[in-house]
Amino acid sequence: MAAPPVRCGAMNPKETDGRTGIAVVTGAGSGIGRAVAVELLRAGWSVALAGRRKETLEETAALAAREPGGGGSLAVRTDVSRPQDVSGLFAAAVGRFGRVDLLFNNAGTSGPGGVPVEELPYEAWRHVVDTNLNGAFLCAQAAYRQMKEQDPRGGRIINNGSVSAHTPRPHSVAYTATKHALTGLTKSLSLDGRPYRIAVGQIDIGNAATDMTRRMETGVLQANGQTVPEPVMDVADVARTVRHMAELPLEANMQFATVLATAMPYAGRG
Repeated sequence: MAAPPVRCGAMNPKETDGRTGIAVVTGAGSGIGRAVAVELLRAGWSVALAGRRKETLEETAALAAREPGGGGSLAVRTDVSRPQDVSGLFAAAVGRFGRVDLLFNNAGTSGPGGVPVEELPYEAWRHVVDTNLNGAFLCAQAAYRQMKEQDPRGGRIINNGSVSAHTPRPHSVAYTATKHALTGLTKSLSLDGRPYRIAVGQIDIGNAATDMTRRMETGVLQANGQTVPEPVMDVADVARTVRHMAELPLEANMQFATVLATAMPYAGRG
């Protein structure tokens, strides 16, 4: 059963002006989620850190703990594909901080790499869909319920798409399908959130340097059948972009943003 939204007053003025406040970051134990969570914490946000492993979430919190003026954090072990986990995450965030001003919907998986579509096991397909799409929906739904009913009303949701929301890599059918679906989710949530001051946008990221993308620098399969290294960018540049989107006033929304390594094979023919 979903946790009911909590009606509450703002904790202080900075948490009602659309620029800083209370954030929920999924996939916060590593990679882009960790970088964004640390960026927000250092900027004074309070952040509920969600992920499958609590020890990595606590490592994320420790990275920003010594910053002067930094926000508070809460680590919540969460499998975003499980409705009860998502309900527990938002209940914990509201119980600790009083409201939710931002959801960075980031948790995801790429699934097995290099597997042709005709060989992809259904279980692998289902795992990617459950995490990337169903998990994003469940978290957005929980955030929407809370943001709609809290006082002051409203908030922001930022979905982590991917450049794969626009164009695929070879042998990436499950990942690409879910990222295209996230674009539809973003547009629909954005429309439905208008009456309630819920702004929804999407960031599409290409080749940020994380453990997941380390293979880019050694060589990845291209559409022409060659395997070649690709440029990467600092994940901190992604985090700063998310923070900029997050700190816009609720009267403004960056509907879609693309940030990618300048020389990666994306625009044109490679």
